[in-house]
Amino acid sequence: MPKKFLDVLLGEPLANEQGSSEKYNVPFGLAIMASDAISSVAYGAQEILFVLIVLGASAYKWLTLTSFMIIGLLVILTISYVQIIRAYPQGGGSYKVAKENIGDKAGLSAGSGLIISYILTVAVSASAGADAIVSAFNGLTQYRVIFVVSIIIVLMILNLRGIRDSSKIFAIPTYIFIFSMLFMILYGLFKYFILNIHPQPIYAVPEATEDLSIFLILKAFSSGCSALTGVEAVSNSVPNFKEPGQRNAKTVMILLAILILCIFGGTSVLAIFYTAVPITNGPTVISQIASAIFGSGVMYYVIQFSTAVILLMACNTAYTGFPMLMYIMGKDGFAPRQFTIRGKRLSFSFGIGALSLIACLLVIIFKADTHRLIPLYAVGVFISFTLGQFGMVNHWRRVKEKGWRKRAVINGFGAFVTLFTTVIILVEKFSDGAFIVAILIPMIIYLQLKIKSHYSKVAEGLSVSNIKLEKVNFKIKYTHIVIVPIASLTKATIGALQYAQSMSDNVIALNISTDKEAMEKLKKRWSKLDTDILLVARYSPYRTVVNPLLRSIELIANSAGENEKVTVIVPQFVTHEKFGNVLHNHTGFLIRETLLRNNNIIVCTFPYHLPNDYQK
Repeated sequence: MPKKFLDVLLGEPLANEQGSSEKYNVPFGLAIMASDAISSVAYGAQEILFVLIVLGASAYKWLTLTSFMIIGLLVILTISYVQIIRAYPQGGGSYKVAKENIGDKAGLSAGSGLIISYILTVAVSASAGADAIVSAFNGLTQYRVIFVVSIIIVLMILNLRGIRDSSKIFAIPTYIFIFSMLFMILYGLFKYFILNIHPQPIYAVPEATEDLSIFLILKAFSSGCSALTGVEAVSNSVPNFKEPGQRNAKTVMILLAILILCIFGGTSVLAIFYTAVPITNGPTVISQIASAIFGSGVMYYVIQFSTAVILLMACNTAYTGFPMLMYIMGKDGFAPRQFTIRGKRLSFSFGIGALSLIACLLVIIFKADTHRLIPLYAVGVFISFTLGQFGMVNHWRRVKEKGWRKRAVINGFGAFVTLFTTVIILVEKFSDGAFIVAILIPMIIYLQLKIKSHYSKVAEGLSVSNIKLEKVNFKIKYTHIVIVPIASLTKATIGALQYAQSMSDNVIALNISTDKEAMEKLKKRWSKLDTDILLVARYSPYRTVVNPLLRSIELIANSAGENEKVTVIVPQFVTHEKFGNVLHNHTGFLIRETLLRNNNIIVCTFPYHLPNDYQK
């Protein structure tokens, strides 16, 4: 029953040969990759206004300048990332570029920034989606955290179904959002300029409380840069595109930039014309614009629900980029190997599960508050932007193919701009939480280096390159000492003892008992057996079994000769009842895991399957 349920929930298993069908074409690729980047416009202009509103009515004039600065940065990033796709069609984005052209630590810095960015993409997007729903239905405010966590779990399940299924599911809401936002922008401009309908602001613009300063503009710019997160996902996921993957990825990258330009630019303009006011725990800027343009009609709710859905779907960009990034880092030895294994639907299940778990923890810790999460958001991704651009400059200088100087200049300019932006974001958002990212990145790098060191030591220890294979001796004869730990005399222990004696004549049955009466009962029963197996029974007055048992076994193992091997056979009964194993202790597991650390002990399990009719 559980297997059938999982097949319905996650889909039937896919063969390796079906992998080519589990890739994106341009329309589906755009739907998946665009969701994060274009959804950022739902809070991009709002975050800028949260900073500038202290200027009062003049905030809207400076919103225009800030928006143009961000759009200019978008153009630079788009050109730069098209070049990364061209040079690195195998995927990996900034991580791969920085690692190969600057060094391992630079690559790990870029990768760590992206890891943090992807996790925050899920937490921020899901929380922002909840904001859009709450803006329409205020009664749901108290259920925000539960709602966000539930949505993340649903998205995890959908992504575990594989690329093809998830792209089909997420394409519809993405395109509904795109077309509804474009319609709102065009109709809003039509009403304002052609019909000359200028509605009064829903909320009064507060009086100015601060004077304009370059620091205020830079802080607003750093807040608005959250609208550019997600543009790197295409370069990370080039292998997920159908052939010609490189060309399809470039096409999606360019279309994505055009959409961000139109939607972010358009909503920023509408926020100025319709005087949307940022309100903490109140209607969002997009909600106010839609209300001013459409009133409380059907289109208002279409905008609200499509915004909510696309913010939730934005998580899916992370579900595409994070597992692929962890797969590439895992192949390089900087992440656990579990991230490199494809699941039953050919998706990287471990990466999807890890991303969901960490994002849910963040949502709970920050209570699904978008405004508290966003300061953590852009720092990591802009660090990866910067290192990726510097890496590309070194790449072009190294390969020196035709036109390399022009490409190096483009990436060099991009590196300068993104470095400047990173510094601004880090300084302006440091006290708001960016310091957490500044601490986390070195910690993640340290962990990655330790993982790499572990894998390198294991590989070196297992390597046969330093031995002559033709001289390996397979005719060594060992004398076996077999130990069978027993708690009492049962069918399982008798079976294990019979198996042990078939391997060696030197068998020891080892019993540690906390009850003297039980120990005497075991000895009495043992005397009835027709066997020459030695029973060693010891009393444990302090009611511990495992530690005295382990010490006794290790004492025997440590005193064994060079050609003697100690084999411990652990009896284990297997019940076929549902949840039956939960009702029994798992001492055998602890014994096995501990004994494996001794290099002179071989551990094996003797399974005794209880007959089905014992349960009837």
